[in-house]
Amino acid sequence: VEMKMKVTVYPEAKLGDYKGLKATMLPTEATDEDVDKEIENMRDRNSRLVTVEDREAQMGDTAEIDFEGFVDGVAFEGGKGENYPLELGSGSFIPGFEEQVAGHKSDEEFDVNVTFPEDYAAELAGKDAVFKCKIHEIKSKELPELDDEFAKDVSEFDTLDELKADIKKQMNERKAEEAKNDFENQLIEQVIDNMECEVPQCMFDKHADEMVQDYAYRLQMQGIDLDTYLKYLGQDKDAFKATFKDGAEKQVKASIALEAIVEAEKLEATEEEIDAEIAKLAEQYQMEADQIKKAVPADQIAADVKTKKAIDIIVDSAVKE
Repeated sequence: VEMKMKVTVYPEAKLGDYKGLKATMLPTEATDEDVDKEIENMRDRNSRLVTVEDREAQMGDTAEIDFEGFVDGVAFEGGKGENYPLELGSGSFIPGFEEQVAGHKSDEEFDVNVTFPEDYAAELAGKDAVFKCKIHEIKSKELPELDDEFAKDVSEFDTLDELKADIKKQMNERKAEEAKNDFENQLIEQVIDNMECEVPQCMFDKHADEMVQDYAYRLQMQGIDLDTYLKYLGQDKDAFKATFKDGAEKQVKASIALEAIVEAEKLEATEEEIDAEIAKLAEQYQMEADQIKKAVPADQIAADVKTKKAIDIIVDSAVKE
């Protein structure tokens, strides 16, 4: 018997430059403006709505409205609501709707004329509509005073200065981590660009499938199944998978490049380094070290340690622009 078989082999990578690369480091210091913006967000989250009388609704107000939508004089499904609290300026309704509610008073009845976006549901996309509206109540957002009492109410600090100092510290830590990750990503993209490697399409497809499965698992943890989620988005599984295409290709190429660097540099993972990685994972997932050892194969942990060493070689030799 003579048989012919076609198999996909793991690609061989020819590394280009991966040391002495240049990349831009993002700012790692939060500005006073950044802190003030976060303080204002905290004030907004701790605001309360107060009913206002004898004035027109303004952007930023919450208007309690009845509405019913019509296309060519015919009411359409899903276009009706009663006593709906609409925050004007939130962008939660069709473009142009909220701006036309502003300027009207409580108990006033009026029409809102809009055009549905082209990417809206097929039966309404691009069509003109008229919404019959009535405002029942207008509420204005009342922000708390920005003082030491505010700091006590929203945090464990006694003064506003202490709260601001803590916010700035957290922002600096977050910005430093974001800058580090961005710097690494820039460098790894250059390593990929400098590498010569023919990657079989099946590797990209397989990783995209894994990314979809991971997304589905995270949805499941929130009590949502993937099919229901896709129905809400109006997408099928193939279209949804296609959204992971670029990310899958980049991650597969990065993995191949880093494995090649591990081999070129003859990097190894010691028992101490593997134990340290297990301890780190145990702390991260609030599990015992023995549980991590059972859940994650030792060779996978060793591979992760060696990959991190490869990244360190790239980053430590790089030049910050």
